[in-house]
Amino acid sequence: MTISSLGGIGGIGFTPIVNPPELAILGITRIETATAWDGDSPRPVQMLPLDLSYDHRVINGADAARFMVCLVRLLSDPRRMLI
Repeated sequence: MTISSLGGIGGIGFTPIVNPPELAILGITRIETATAWDGDSPRPVQMLPLDLSYDHRVINGADAARFMVCLVRLLSDPRRMLI
């Protein structure tokens, strides 16, 4: 797996291309501030767009989705990586 970053260039997302012999590539773009609603009040939150491309012949889509859910959980609270 490769990690590719467009953070310095900007943008809100892209489609990274899987190059053999890779099985997957994770694309990361620039962190941006978005508005999230906490009950009735808005609050600013930081969002990090992640884009995952993978070889469907090897990686099941459900497994890729579970990987992204786990990755987002770890990145949203890095203390989980110590457990």
